[in-house]
Amino acid sequence: MEAALKILLIIFSLGLIGTVLLQKGKSAGLSGAITGGAEHLFGRQKARGLDLLLQRVTVVLASGFFLLALAVAYFMD
Repeated sequence: MEAALKILLIIFSLGLIGTVLLQKGKSAGLSGAITGGAEHLFGRQKARGLDLLLQRVTVVLASGFFLLALAVAYFMD
């Protein structure tokens, strides 16, 4: 059980790294940091197509990674 969880954790971590690296940068410089927060706050969603898919896959992989990390820590003696 423990070995299977560790293998899944490695798969999720590699998938998470890959999806984060495939995503485009949201903004560049200080001006992007200021306006990027406002756009996110008011709910404007510019992500379409592949960007949206990568964003959703990243959320799923990050959640799975977090839960698997907790499970592995729980089952370690």
